[in-house]
Amino acid sequence: MIKGVLFDFSGTLFRITSTRAWLDGTLDALELDLPEAEAAALAERLERAGALPGGASPRRLPEELRRLWDERDLDAARHRAAYTGLTALAGPLPDPRLADTLYDRHLHPEAWGPYPDTEAVLKELRQRDVPVGVVSNIGWDLRPVFRHHGVEQLVDAFVLSYEHGLQKPDPGLFRIACEALRLAPADVLMVGDDTTADGGATALGCAFLRVDHLPADERPDALTPVLARVHA
Repeated sequence: MIKGVLFDFSGTLFRITSTRAWLDGTLDALELDLPEAEAAALAERLERAGALPGGASPRRLPEELRRLWDERDLDAARHRAAYTGLTALAGPLPDPRLADTLYDRHLHPEAWGPYPDTEAVLKELRQRDVPVGVVSNIGWDLRPVFRHHGVEQLVDAFVLSYEHGLQKPDPGLFRIACEALRLAPADVLMVGDDTTADGGATALGCAFLRVDHLPADERPDALTPVLARVHA
């Protein structure tokens, strides 16, 4: 019987803004006025480079960034270096401040939006007294995102890779999360969009439910089946 639920963050409970909106907001913050064609071309290059954390993966990963990319979620410094490095590959950039300012902008809670059923599912789990954890490969503190959107109080534990020096699918990270919920892995359901990373919880004995990493308006109710998997 499932007695607790672990959720991934990006692509599962929340979705990052579009690459173009991310770029436009940063240009405004820097008071840079680019012609429409130039801004559109830069947004497309950033998308191809995979420079937006939580967005599309790089279409081509240079060898010099491969190790940094593989280890990006182990600490904040490597996370920033990996993504600013990818932004540099999308050059030429119209301003030398752009790489760091783009990175900083994705940290803003406003840059993230919950999926349509995120709040409802978390509330229902709380009403059923089902403990909930968030397990994320990430290089920064995502708690302010949950706080900004009014759902932090519906999560019992946040287990973030950069705080533990472990990345999914390492069973150690899932073990920490299960212990935080005070449940055996066999009593826990892991929900995520990555079969390899999130599905790694099955090695520990957790059940796994995959959801599609889609824009929020294209995925209205993928989390709702979670409610059928837990005890009433």
